[in-house]
Amino acid sequence: MIQAGRPRGLIVAGATSHSGKTLVSLGLITALRDRGLTVAAAKCGPDYIDPRFLEAASGTPAINLDPWAMRHDGLSARLAHQAAGADIIVVEGVMGLYDGGTGGAGSTAALAAATGLPVLLVINAAGLAQSAAAIAEGFARLADGFEVTGAIVNQVASERHAALIREGFARASVPLLGLVRREPNIAIASRHLGLVQAEEHADLNAKIARARTLVAEGCDLDAITKAAAPISGQADDAKALPPLGQKIAVARDVAFAFAYPHLLEGWRGAGAEIAFFSPLADEGPPEDADAIFLPGGYPELHAGAIAAARRFRDGVHGAAERGALIYGECGGYMVLGESLNDADGADHPMLGLLPLTTGFRHRMLHLGYRVLRPIGDLPWAMPLSAHEFHFARIVSEGDADRLFEAEAVSGEKLGPIGIRRGRVMGSFAHVIDAI
Repeated sequence: MIQAGRPRGLIVAGATSHSGKTLVSLGLITALRDRGLTVAAAKCGPDYIDPRFLEAASGTPAINLDPWAMRHDGLSARLAHQAAGADIIVVEGVMGLYDGGTGGAGSTAALAAATGLPVLLVINAAGLAQSAAAIAEGFARLADGFEVTGAIVNQVASERHAALIREGFARASVPLLGLVRREPNIAIASRHLGLVQAEEHADLNAKIARARTLVAEGCDLDAITKAAAPISGQADDAKALPPLGQKIAVARDVAFAFAYPHLLEGWRGAGAEIAFFSPLADEGPPEDADAIFLPGGYPELHAGAIAAARRFRDGVHGAAERGALIYGECGGYMVLGESLNDADGADHPMLGLLPLTTGFRHRMLHLGYRVLRPIGDLPWAMPLSAHEFHFARIVSEGDADRLFEAEAVSGEKLGPIGIRRGRVMGSFAHVIDAI
């Protein structure tokens, strides 16, 4: 059992993408809560969507832990801070356990090695039986600096299927800690940037409850909690990026949902006040805000509503006229432009504060970690770690100053990205931390 006052943690990792690690994580979190434990949650990597599902299951905000983009002292501090007051923290991995950028950058394995947390490996058993044990054994053998402490096999079709899986694990050194039955009705739908957002699922609580039942019935919760390791690190060691202003207005709704919790929390910790407003509800930023942050999200799915939001438009233009700093990332960057061309070819006027037109009609995937070096006078003078993940492309770009010099995680120079006019600025990159 968990010792009171000493938070412990583990990582739920997938052998592959689509292994079912999100549903297993949701089920595990809620099953442990049913046992009276206080459970915190986190997500490996630069994912904005999965943490909201983890938050719905745990009842507390979930954060990102990124072993490439976050300095290791800050990574350990954020983990310790998130786990403080909890009995156990469940961290959901990203992609397959060893998958990442060049050299495994940002992988779940890198996070496990950096934090010392053990890995609970989730294997999708569709199309295999005894071979699941061989997959677990191979993953455990490749582990360097961490332990694969057990496996949960997902998508188990029948009792006969379960018996064959157990037969394979009888020859393996990795303990089989759970068999989760196949249930297609609890699958979570996806779209072009990942899972459909938690706020858009009317039946999310029912799906989480069913995942809890499947995990509770099929997994050895005593062995799983025993396998969790003590959390190291000091919660007060994390260093935050300087805030954009003293009173920061942050757009927040399903079109502007991609703001990292650790950035907002860091700004609050530095003394900044944060106020949220919804462009989709045609709300403008507070008139006394000296900075506005338009995060990424899905403006392409709500372009008509954004174009028609007059109070939002007038409020942001008024802020620009009084000299507030206005910063947009990815979707927020697109909204700062002159127009957005959606997947059907329709043009929607945006805020028109930057000479930029973006579009989805001939979309192209841009994906990867970035090192950014600010050009000119920005709130952040230091090199930054960042991430790009978008299908939108630049249709046209007018005369404006550049915002960042960028390079890929491999060291490849990508040239300047993003633009600025005065104190209005943005790029397709999502800033994560200082380097």
